[in-house]
Amino acid sequence: MKDIVIIGAGGFGREVAWIIEDINKKNLQWNILGFLDDNEAVQGKHFGDYSVIGKLDYLLDKELNVVIAIANPTIRRLIYNKLKHTKNIFPTLIHPNVILSKTVTFGQGIVVSAGTILTVDIIIDDFVLIDRLNNIGHDTRIEAFSTILPSATLSGNVHIAENVLIGTGTTIIQELSIGKNTIIGAGALVTKDIPQDCTAVGAPAKPIKFHQIL
Repeated sequence: MKDIVIIGAGGFGREVAWIIEDINKKNLQWNILGFLDDNEAVQGKHFGDYSVIGKLDYLLDKELNVVIAIANPTIRRLIYNKLKHTKNIFPTLIHPNVILSKTVTFGQGIVVSAGTILTVDIIIDDFVLIDRLNNIGHDTRIEAFSTILPSATLSGNVHIAENVLIGTGTTIIQELSIGKNTIIGAGALVTKDIPQDCTAVGAPAKPIKFHQIL
């Protein structure tokens, strides 16, 4: 078995541990060493069968398999930037009950949770997080570090730019684009392209504020 650590001891980190356990039930391949988290308050604490074994600096001189289990795209990118020059490896983890075609292309460091459907000719770039029960249609591309929270539907030919957060229960109709660094609020119905650097909510979804990008 290969050793693996999970960055983030919060809710999604614990869900990733569950994904790994389910992968091991089908094909024993991972040995979870524990969680890493920079929160001082959780150091040494146990979450289920695993404990917090250190902070992010633990990995600076290591050569381990690492999963970044942080839902926030910006934080996930910052963590990767701190580790990208190390010898650590970022495997892609796909829950065994995910339904996907042979024409789905994956980058590195991706997590796909239980109940998701990925149809045909889909491109998932590096460090994308796809949470539970998502339905992603043909010819969709999701760029690096974006997050799709549970129960979203992305119809065919949808383009999600990098560093986007798609809220729970969102529906995006076919042939639309979401600009980089944008947040789509929970339950939104996206019927037109959404620009970059904004938060959009509602049905139909409209930008309600724009973010200042430093």
